[in-house]
Amino acid sequence: MANKPLYKSLPDSKLERKRNIDIHFNHEQITIPESLKKFAKGKTYFIHTFGCQANYRDEEIMAGMLEKMGYTKSDDINSADFILLNTCAVRENAEQKVYGQIGNLKIVKEKDKTKIIALCGCMVQQKHVIETVIDKYKHVDLIFGTHNIDELPSMLEEVVLKKVRLVNVKSLPGDIRENLPSARLSKFKAFVNISYGCDKFCTYCIVPYTRGKERSRLMEDVINECKELRDAGYKEVTLLGQNVNAYGKDFKDGTSFAHLLEEVAKLGIPRVRFLTSHPWDFTEDMIDVIAKYPNIMKYIHLPVQSGNDEILRLMNRKYTSKTYKELVDKIRAKIPNIALSTDIIVGFPNETYEEFLDTVEMVNYVKYDSAFTFIYSPRKNTPAAEIKDNVTPAEKSKRFKELVKALEVTVGESSARMVNNTYDILVESVSEKDPTMMSGYTESNKLVHFKGDTSLIGEIVKVKINESHTYSLIGELVND
Repeated sequence: MANKPLYKSLPDSKLERKRNIDIHFNHEQITIPESLKKFAKGKTYFIHTFGCQANYRDEEIMAGMLEKMGYTKSDDINSADFILLNTCAVRENAEQKVYGQIGNLKIVKEKDKTKIIALCGCMVQQKHVIETVIDKYKHVDLIFGTHNIDELPSMLEEVVLKKVRLVNVKSLPGDIRENLPSARLSKFKAFVNISYGCDKFCTYCIVPYTRGKERSRLMEDVINECKELRDAGYKEVTLLGQNVNAYGKDFKDGTSFAHLLEEVAKLGIPRVRFLTSHPWDFTEDMIDVIAKYPNIMKYIHLPVQSGNDEILRLMNRKYTSKTYKELVDKIRAKIPNIALSTDIIVGFPNETYEEFLDTVEMVNYVKYDSAFTFIYSPRKNTPAAEIKDNVTPAEKSKRFKELVKALEVTVGESSARMVNNTYDILVESVSEKDPTMMSGYTESNKLVHFKGDTSLIGEIVKVKINESHTYSLIGELVND
């Protein structure tokens, strides 16, 4: 490939902030150029995805398009003809892992210059990242963003025919494309996008810029996809959005997430989940629907980020510690067996120790069943990254360890309460540590290991819990 890049579009920070744009729905089937089918025949692809569930759903769609071209999936990154790194930009360490992987691929490309290496996802929605890749990693042939995944066939055709390094990263979302092919990563659990983008603009978060305006899929399209999964025998469906609670608000016709969730539950899929909820948009109607349907898992991921009101204000989270606790109390009043998980950021710029202790107090109040904890990672071009920070990395690390200790108590108590009780487990895989053990998850999203064989993978079985190891449980299969 030529080293001189062809730029079709580049990120524009002003455009990324725009929200007054019209979104259209495109239901046309994707077409694959015959020249590309001929090129891809007999060739293999490999996708390495970093980041969240939305990125994995993107991987499934891109894999579907590649397989429609004629590529077959490879499990070996070194031998694949087309290598795609699907990236995340939420935290700095995720980006460093990507750069490391790109660097490793230089040797792979030097051994076989016919290989095509591509980079996509949230990370490349940042102009400085593209500049770095173009300058330092000249073996990367194709760079495209989150808004033009559906253009993968035409972009790849251009790389193949013109033998150019192509950069095509749009700042504004175009159509919501339906009917894209999909190669699901699992045969029994699936992610279903219900919306894209985010309009919350939390000051630490880059997602509103990399994923764009909040935009909902049509309800009938979501329902039809869920029906297809049900009819194909899927046991679990997770409805995905950067903020699922805001689903339908952009339609301005009364459409709500509570309504969509209820309609999906009525389809009879054994397990229905959703990710992720913003506390600001969590309605009583949602609580009522979750309580009403037994196949909606009694598990809610409810990111708090901080327990201090001043830090929440600086984060632009739009709720207070008091209103968050009131929401938790409402949920628990109507769904006593609910399991709650959360995200927490330690060391937001200039956070005092006293403010940090409010977060520990929140943990003790809510008693989370699980949590994802992070030391604040500044993201370029976000408001928080402009704040001069007076908290040292050593102090942030110390607070992080203190938070983890507090969480271990609440998570440990949650797990201990499960001992001697029997739960339905969706069996997902062989245990990584013991090939005689199977692994799966309870309705409350607790990881359970138990003796079994691979015939159980994809089935929902009853398991009695015998031991708690805080973050995982050991049980035994109960034969009905």
